[in-house]
Amino acid sequence: MTVRDEDEIEASRAPLMDHLIELRGRLVWCVVAFILAFILCFFFAAQLQVELIKPFQAAAAVHADAVARGTHGNPLDLLAIAVGMKPLPAGGLAAVELIATAPLEQLFTKMKIAGFGAIVLAFPIIAYQLYAFVAPGLYRNEKGAFLPFLIATPVMFCLGGALVYFVMLPFVMLFSLSQQISSEGITVLLTTKISDYLNLVTSLILAFGLCFQLPVVTTLLGMAGLISSKLMAEGRRYAIVAVVVLAAVVTPPDPISQLMLAVPLVLLYEVSIWCVRLIELRRKKDEDAEGLEAA
Repeated sequence: MTVRDEDEIEASRAPLMDHLIELRGRLVWCVVAFILAFILCFFFAAQLQVELIKPFQAAAAVHADAVARGTHGNPLDLLAIAVGMKPLPAGGLAAVELIATAPLEQLFTKMKIAGFGAIVLAFPIIAYQLYAFVAPGLYRNEKGAFLPFLIATPVMFCLGGALVYFVMLPFVMLFSLSQQISSEGITVLLTTKISDYLNLVTSLILAFGLCFQLPVVTTLLGMAGLISSKLMAEGRRYAIVAVVVLAAVVTPPDPISQLMLAVPLVLLYEVSIWCVRLIELRRKKDEDAEGLEAA
């Protein structure tokens, strides 16, 4: 710690009451941001529902086309449609009917969607208020290291959410539709409750978004010196087993969904090893430079 760092921390010292007053003010900003985002999302809750149901609609269109052709549907066709590389089957989007079985179920569903969207929209403000509160207690180099993680966290969460929306959901719903039965006068149709479907959507987005924070978390642990790239490399096989178990727990019970989470997580684990390794190389370089200055 240099003299300049000590001076910065000493200048930022404040009585406990001042810290509590500042904390209260920043919490008020966070609550206000969440409430405003909630109101905005609730106003557009119906449109948000429609957008979240579109992957189901695309899967239903592919399934209907497959039934008309007497096939089971090609998952690769669904992936191509999801990413815009292939048009929908002839006839366009299939009609999708979701039901509500309680008088206020749709209202509560809209409130859940609004709350989920409010957290996503208000996160930049909440993260900034958190950073502004703890920044006076950080060294100058720690402040510079903390900011990239505030950017990387929502970016990685959005990547996980995009994987769910464009790939995971269409595959899950196509798999679910393929389990329907219509034979010898017996019909078993998929009639999904709107609350159950949107709970599945938000649960998957949260699960994937949080799992995609792996490089962020491991990099922070590496900066704190709690883990090393050597330790992570040696524990690769155990990490892969843990990833497979996690994928089996948080995804629907079909192998395609589990692979969709397991494969990216294994790749992110390898990326995390390189991130920690780069931090170690940079730390060694700084230590060598300080050694030369001291000599």
